[in-house]
Amino acid sequence: MTKAPSPVGDNALALAVLNSVQNPVILVDPSGHVMFANWEAESFFGVSAAQLARHEISTLIPFGSPLLALIDQVRERRAPVNEYRVDLSSPRLGQDKLVDLYVAPVVSEPGSVVVVFQERSMADKIDRQLTHRAAARSVTGLASMLAHEIKNPLSGIRGAAQLLETSVPDEDRALTRLICDETDRIVSLVDRMEVFSDERPIDRLPINIHSVLDHVKAIAKAGFGRDIRITENYDPSLPSVYANRDQLVQVFLNLVKNAAEAIGGQPDGEIMLTTAYRPGIRLSVAGSREKISLPLEFCVIDNGPGVPADLVPNLFDPFITTKTNGSGLGLALVAKIIGAHGGIVECDSQNRRTIFRVLMPMHKEASIEEPGVAHIITGKAK
Repeated sequence: MTKAPSPVGDNALALAVLNSVQNPVILVDPSGHVMFANWEAESFFGVSAAQLARHEISTLIPFGSPLLALIDQVRERRAPVNEYRVDLSSPRLGQDKLVDLYVAPVVSEPGSVVVVFQERSMADKIDRQLTHRAAARSVTGLASMLAHEIKNPLSGIRGAAQLLETSVPDEDRALTRLICDETDRIVSLVDRMEVFSDERPIDRLPINIHSVLDHVKAIAKAGFGRDIRITENYDPSLPSVYANRDQLVQVFLNLVKNAAEAIGGQPDGEIMLTTAYRPGIRLSVAGSREKISLPLEFCVIDNGPGVPADLVPNLFDPFITTKTNGSGLGLALVAKIIGAHGGIVECDSQNRRTIFRVLMPMHKEASIEEPGVAHIITGKAK
């Protein structure tokens, strides 16, 4: 004989399920009060569920928000609705709060509705990931073409300039040296682009990201970052990342060097390296039908003047640069390497705080019982 489920047990299970959802979820009663909020909703609104219950939804969101009209529409039609790219930016919720909304009636509680918020930042990460991979593929084809069509003629031009140098007057030798120097510079640029055409499988191992970041910090302090304060905020219980160590060193050395160059001679310049566990994002990876989780977050944060807002959306495209003599290939290479590892790299920038954020999968053999990973079950960091 099957035992009837306990209402208390059902409620506890429902609560556990809702708290494990990586999107803010609230229940609004007929009077407009927030009767329930999961953990993500508490984080989204910046207050506890108990405090949310004291407020009507209209006081928590911007005046005249489309969300209020959607709630009324759902109550009237008794059918769910979706609305995309709704702006909830406000002093309470913060700037750039674009969300997708799902609003549905609660059949057993007439007049009550459930609201699910999907922050656009997560959806945009997926869009940017696909854009970065497409950009990397375009550079791959361009690099292959350049290597074949340009390097061979350049070697002939350089050789001819060297021959001329032996027969021209002294006052003209500066011109032949200029030809040699410029051809060398172009060859160097093409060599850098040839990295994009390397499609060989990556040799990967479980890597401790903190050893990589410490190595990068040591290189920076011995050279370009000697006058800049470099700090760390690490999660020591972070599981291994499945990656190629040399390529990760290349990625973070590039990001730290960019941060140092952005700071320049700023007397209070500081670069912070952070690591954290952020569950919630799952993406498709090229060559695989499976979706993988990207819970490992590694950030390079600087207090420089920031990236111009018009460049941020295309910052990882090839030939996009803010440097006077930059080639615009460094960040494109970063995007290619991280994309080849199944991850994402993105930039959030404002004056005095620029964050380059890398999201990557952890090593598949990492058990959820490892320290720092047990919270996968609940979705909350311990």
